[in-house]
Amino acid sequence: MTTEQTIQRIQQLKKEKNAIILAHYYTRPEIQDIADYLGDSLGLSRMAGKTDAEIIVFCGVHFMAETASIISPEKKVLSPAPDAGCSLAESVTGNDLKKWKENNPDGIIVSYVNTTAEVKAYTDYCCTSSNALDVVKSLPKGRKILFVPDKNLGAYIKKTTGIEMELWNGDCCVHEKITPGIASSMLEKYPEADILIHPESNCSSDESILKHDRAFFYSTAGILKHAAQSPKDTFIIATEEETIHKLKSDNPSKKFIPVAPGTICSQMKKITLDNLLYCLENECGEVKVPEEIRKKAILPIERMLKI
Repeated sequence: MTTEQTIQRIQQLKKEKNAIILAHYYTRPEIQDIADYLGDSLGLSRMAGKTDAEIIVFCGVHFMAETASIISPEKKVLSPAPDAGCSLAESVTGNDLKKWKENNPDGIIVSYVNTTAEVKAYTDYCCTSSNALDVVKSLPKGRKILFVPDKNLGAYIKKTTGIEMELWNGDCCVHEKITPGIASSMLEKYPEADILIHPESNCSSDESILKHDRAFFYSTAGILKHAAQSPKDTFIIATEEETIHKLKSDNPSKKFIPVAPGTICSQMKKITLDNLLYCLENECGEVKVPEEIRKKAILPIERMLKI
């Protein structure tokens, strides 16, 4: 089957089965192009909650499909690559949070959405990189806060808000490679460019980068918005490289430079047109969160979405 035939078959099956394809910005360009909705974690969470489709085919890593299942338990959530994992999600367990809560009964646990359903079940508030600052600023004052699992995003929140938090020692294996040294050298190399940085990066608490007048920290959606609205025409992109596909599509006259070669999430690349078609055709790779966990995990997600 040719690529064009595969795409046509996927489109046909979507209509027949009342299915929607949700894809993250870090997936392959051809997956982004066929998606009904392309977004970051917050946007994908919202879409999973409001779609009328009976089947959600989630082109992202496993925790994202789990989140869709938590939000929309009545829908069938399928993953073309159920083994697509995430270093952040795998760095903390529900038992870890249970132990912390036992030692800090009045403490508040804030979990980045890049966590398993089990971890969310022990969480007080979820957040994404889009709304993390707002979530933390909304918390009751004077109580101990644990932020899991991303130490870089947590450090960025602490620096930006001045709110003290205990940070879990997890990181995104892709964004961890984006260091202050790399960011600084690229700013020197391209003096006409803004650098747009995801707060999961390893330079999120570095004063020299935070205070640089051409450095901006955003979620992926924020990076896209800045590039579209800025009068500048050159940008250094300090996040997963596949984001540039959408940036170029939206801004064909502008130049986008990856911060470093190989800033790639290999887990997201496990999703291909072939396994997307197989998944939709056979309705396999279903991700279903047990109801006992789902009932607990939905509460911090709902709090996040309200904020």
